[in-house]
Amino acid sequence: MWLVQIFLPFSAGSQGALQDIKEELTNRFGGVTAYNRAPAEGVWRDGNKKEKDDIVIVEVMTNELDRAYWSDLRNRLEHQLNQHEIVVRASGIDRL
Repeated sequence: MWLVQIFLPFSAGSQGALQDIKEELTNRFGGVTAYNRAPAEGVWRDGNKKEKDDIVIVEVMTNELDRAYWSDLRNRLEHQLNQHEIVVRASGIDRL
């Protein structure tokens, strides 16, 4: 089984995209979890400049990892949210 997480920028303009992605993932995978009560803070370096984003993490569990679907979704979200890169990651998990 796989846990797939999407790290989305959290801003006033991303609220519609967040709702859309939650609906798409629920329809496709039967459920979704979004950690959006208190946005997480992402910090990274871009050359000598320090960047910061508030982010929301959206995740689903799935039996099969459809890499083409996740790549397409990432590309769509990057375009829709005008982001250089959105992180989508998958981890193998054991359901207990």
